[in-house]
Amino acid sequence: MTGVLAPLPVLLPLLGAAGTLLVGRHPAVQRVLSVVVLIAVLSVSVVLLLRADALGATAVSVGGWPVPLGIVLVVDRLSALMLVVASAVALGVLVFAVGQGATDGSEQTPLSVFHPTFLVLVAGVSNAFLAGDLFNLYVGFEILLMASYVLLTLGGTAPRIRGGITYVVVSLMSSLVFLAAIGLVYAATGTVNLAQLAVRLGELPAGTQVLLQSMLLVAFCIKAAVFPLSAWLPDSYPTAPAPVTAVFAGLLTKVGVYAIIRTQTLLFPGGALDTVLMCAALATMLIGILGAIAQTDIRRILSFTLVSHIGYMVFGIGLATSAGLAGAIFYVAHHIAIQTTLFLVAGLVERQGGSTAVDRLGGLAKASPLLAVLFFVPAMNLAGIPPFSGFIGKLGLLRAGVAEGSPLALVLVAGGVVTSLLTLIAVARVWTRAFWRPRTQQPGRDTARAAASDAGPDTPDGEVTDGNGSAPVLVGQSARRAARQAAWVRHTQVATASEADDDRAEERDDDDEVHPLPGVMLATTGALVALTVALTVIAGPLYGLASRAADDLRERTPYLESVADVAVLR
Repeated sequence: MTGVLAPLPVLLPLLGAAGTLLVGRHPAVQRVLSVVVLIAVLSVSVVLLLRADALGATAVSVGGWPVPLGIVLVVDRLSALMLVVASAVALGVLVFAVGQGATDGSEQTPLSVFHPTFLVLVAGVSNAFLAGDLFNLYVGFEILLMASYVLLTLGGTAPRIRGGITYVVVSLMSSLVFLAAIGLVYAATGTVNLAQLAVRLGELPAGTQVLLQSMLLVAFCIKAAVFPLSAWLPDSYPTAPAPVTAVFAGLLTKVGVYAIIRTQTLLFPGGALDTVLMCAALATMLIGILGAIAQTDIRRILSFTLVSHIGYMVFGIGLATSAGLAGAIFYVAHHIAIQTTLFLVAGLVERQGGSTAVDRLGGLAKASPLLAVLFFVPAMNLAGIPPFSGFIGKLGLLRAGVAEGSPLALVLVAGGVVTSLLTLIAVARVWTRAFWRPRTQQPGRDTARAAASDAGPDTPDGEVTDGNGSAPVLVGQSARRAARQAAWVRHTQVATASEADDDRAEERDDDDEVHPLPGVMLATTGALVALTVALTVIAGPLYGLASRAADDLRERTPYLESVADVAVLR
């Protein structure tokens, strides 16, 4: 049965994408078809997970071609768990996007383009999780990257194009490194099948192994946004529409983390670069969260926390123990759901308050108590407050570090605690300012108006705008009035806000109307918040599953035996 179901998480979204293209002139049919396809993918993924946990890993040779000529898909506990979590959040994001599209129309979310591209993205993610060889893994990355290029630039606004260019350049560079690594691996071993590589790589000289491992790690660390290869992410993700940013934050970096887990445990179990990974994990945690503390825009804060918390996952991988890998796997599943939910909440905050800049928000708790709850629960989960799943995942990783006992591991434990505290500070600042500060105390509103009032009588006829075009800079004033005008500009302009954000904020200064939130978007975000709470409720069984997956990864035997059933590994 697994042999029949294994290709479906890839095949169904591709067929669905073709179908949505054919019915592009019928938006209602397109929406229904997309949702039905993702429900089917989620159902298949759940069945695959149950069977993988009960029966062990299973490999399928697609089309009946012999290995290594054919495409091999491998379903084990790790890949099946990733499929379930990824398809669940993808379904939630798609329904959110349907609600947004129905409310805003096609100008902000071109539905005829969005649905097929989104389904292709899901197919690429699924293919990457199931890939049994390096080249098919590369194909999975390229499928999801091509779809992400389109999604990132939806609407064609200047900030989105700029963010898209950065994302495309970095993605192409990582793909070139990955492709070069595949070529070297094939030249050295004569195969790209992961199970065969697990046997043959051990026979190569140690220096050759380190070279191949390093190239693969560089490619995957770029995709996973591991420091110092993470600078592209905060400038790319916040510019996209809310549903796109949410699915990017939840899934794309985790595909890179999954690739690191798979290759480190299956191909390079000797731990030659574990120390490098642990140092990178520490730097990723601390520098990422310090970047978040320095931001004043919610999306950029979340983007930097996304980078920071990738460090926890790399920490568990670098430990290379069963406990460390179990903590990393659990944390990946937790973080996919949490980060996706928070970016959707940020989209709702922008719709409610007209901005995602913290200094331009206020009174959101009074305007929408439900929105306050939807932010508070995943924010506390992200910060690792007991008893949420974030606390359980971090506790598991910290205990694994203490059990390992090396000085570097203990330093990482301390770094993990500091990162968690700083995460709490970052989200608490958003919570207190955007949700509980009275709207009348917003700096972007009252200070600007007071400054404008002071400068108003002496404003000359000639004026120009500042470099961003968001505030007039007066010509011919005295130095004193010029200084006062500069202060006005500083108070009314938030450097990290997008151009569209600026326009909405200016409109909000003139209009105190509270914008209603669409029911579909609220309900979908609420469902994902419920999913994050459910991860806490089922944390015991989920952590047990992660532990069994970690044991399989360290043993390698279940994976190798599953492929041996359809091929001779030598």
